[in-house]
Amino acid sequence: MYNSKLNPDKGQWDAFVSAHPRGHFLQTSAWADVKADFGWSSQIISLLNSSGDIVAGSQILYRDLPFSIGKMAYVPFGPLVDWSDSTMVQDMFLMMDRTAKRNDAKFLKLEPGYDIDTNTLQKLGNRPSSQTIQPPRTILIDIRKQDQNGKPISEDDILARMNQMTRRNIRKSTQKNVEIREGTREDVNKFNKLLQTTSERQDFGVHVPEYYEKVYDYIVANPEPPDGVLLMASYTDEETGDTQDLGGVFIFAIAGTAYYVYGASSSIERDRMASFGLQWAAVQWSRKHKAKGYDMYGVPDEAATILENNFTERSDGLWGVYRFKRGWGGEVVRTVGTWDRVYNPLIYRLYRGYLFIRETRENGPE
Repeated sequence: MYNSKLNPDKGQWDAFVSAHPRGHFLQTSAWADVKADFGWSSQIISLLNSSGDIVAGSQILYRDLPFSIGKMAYVPFGPLVDWSDSTMVQDMFLMMDRTAKRNDAKFLKLEPGYDIDTNTLQKLGNRPSSQTIQPPRTILIDIRKQDQNGKPISEDDILARMNQMTRRNIRKSTQKNVEIREGTREDVNKFNKLLQTTSERQDFGVHVPEYYEKVYDYIVANPEPPDGVLLMASYTDEETGDTQDLGGVFIFAIAGTAYYVYGASSSIERDRMASFGLQWAAVQWSRKHKAKGYDMYGVPDEAATILENNFTERSDGLWGVYRFKRGWGGEVVRTVGTWDRVYNPLIYRLYRGYLFIRETRENGPE
């Protein structure tokens, strides 16, 4: 039985997340700070060894359910435990349940990440859920600086794994004078304008502009984990001297992995391939920040063979971005998906019914 502590010191918690092999930016206190400004609250549960060091933990986010019927608890890419230690895992789930119930959670939604035995999850009382919050499938690029034998891996080696068109477009962005810079707080407004253009062009929803301002304030401008950067691409017309912003990306890095979380691009000067220049700059930035993997964060939740057989014909949902991401030499990987822990079966059924009605209205005939 481990000792437990609720809401440990943020610095101690973030250091633990950064060092944990399953550490993720969604488990950092900075991410909870971002979500706190948009209707979420949070708690951190930690398990301690005899020396008082954190050995396991979970950041739980809470949000009010519709019609004031209670709260939903949510654990993204957690808990951070040694899944081979059954005592640790059982203690962690016991503490999560107690804490969530005390905070009026009617159910807890869990997205634990990769390489976890689903039989273990079921034996712990979790049930598979069709409602995902984070994309379960992604493309992960190996960007290590050394292989397992200590042999250096150069940028040329990473480029060689990409398809020919991606390499060509990276070169083209340089040849066509696309300039990449690390964005400032003032650039967030420019990013938001580009994001609105992207949303209208590709028909997907985005957060309110203030959301990305908070992301910059709490993550990019914050020296605490995770590391973050806003990269912006621009072009300056040699004849007029006018500079136009062509794209931007937010990248976070923690625990050996960098994440491409948000991106936006202009509808003008698209032949300059600014998006390719941005992604390559993001890979370079990630290697400098000790990332071994670069997560392109979200592709359609289909097997690799289905993705490859259908990407030329599909453009709905995440299919459009898959066409771009597939060329970067990464591997399609999938988490174990989303699982629910139900504390109040009646309210859980009402919530699922509410989701069904909402989906039907959103996807029904116009």
